[in-house]
Amino acid sequence: MKNITVSRTELASLIIAAVALILLLPFKLLAPMLAGLLVFELINALTPMVERLISYRFARAITVALLTLIILGGLSILVVGAFSLVLHEVNNPARLTNMLLDVVEQARRQLPNVLTRYLPSSADDFHSLLKQLLHDHTSELKTWGTGAVHLFVKVLLGMVLGAVIALVPSPSEENMKPLAAALYRRVKRLAAAFHQIVFAQIRISLLNTVLTGVFLLVVLPLAGVHLPLAKTLVIVTFIVGLLPIVGNLISNAIICVIGLSVSLWVAISVLVYLVVVHKLEYFFNARIVGGSIHARAWELLLAMLVFETLFGLGGLIAAPIYYAYMKMELREKALI
Repeated sequence: MKNITVSRTELASLIIAAVALILLLPFKLLAPMLAGLLVFELINALTPMVERLISYRFARAITVALLTLIILGGLSILVVGAFSLVLHEVNNPARLTNMLLDVVEQARRQLPNVLTRYLPSSADDFHSLLKQLLHDHTSELKTWGTGAVHLFVKVLLGMVLGAVIALVPSPSEENMKPLAAALYRRVKRLAAAFHQIVFAQIRISLLNTVLTGVFLLVVLPLAGVHLPLAKTLVIVTFIVGLLPIVGNLISNAIICVIGLSVSLWVAISVLVYLVVVHKLEYFFNARIVGGSIHARAWELLLAMLVFETLFGLGGLIAAPIYYAYMKMELREKALI
């Protein structure tokens, strides 16, 4: 009888966890959940190192408070710094217009006539096109701006909530009711899956960004080639690189298009370099991500395809974490 009760409790907790995780996507709560998990995991990872230096009674509370301030402040500075760097690229409208017109002119020389007729031929044409786009999409821009503010507030609340939860000592499962204990195990496994995927992908994205940045900001300038918006491309490479597998494809496509605006040979050299670099990174991907969750690239791609089809961009971001969590649960039940 006891085993049946435990089995039903486990099944009930799995159903509750699955429904909750799925509902996060349509209710747009994925971002605050990920932000909270990120802060929670960072605090838990750094607290033991700091606690070795502080031994008195309130060491954990003080450590968590200090780390919370450092993490929240650091993440805020990182976001503000990224935006400032991007804005610095577009600070001079005339310079940006000239740069974009140079890109268009280079593209006009290399693309077939059937495509070049859609490109602006002068600064006035470019400004007219930009005004028309802004006029046609005013409502979408307002909606996007409001959504961005709401998202920022949700993410901030998620980060604060993660810090608050980190302050609470981990409860003992022996003192919990069966369903509460089972749900607690689900949450711990979800946090472990998040840790495996996100922290592994951050390392991969940093590696990719460093190698790409060296090529764009050092190698190409030494060769006399100055790629437009190079610093912005480095930031974009890191951001989209946080998406497993497809992030590299997105950044490669953007960089190659910009390289094509300079010359065909620059685009080819950029493509060759990126292909060689990412072939090298496949080794690290297999060891870092695949080794963490015992998943091959095609498994992650399939999960991302299904979730993106069902839930859009949020599903694409959630898919690797959800898939890693599912595999952890199945392995724990000895089903795979």
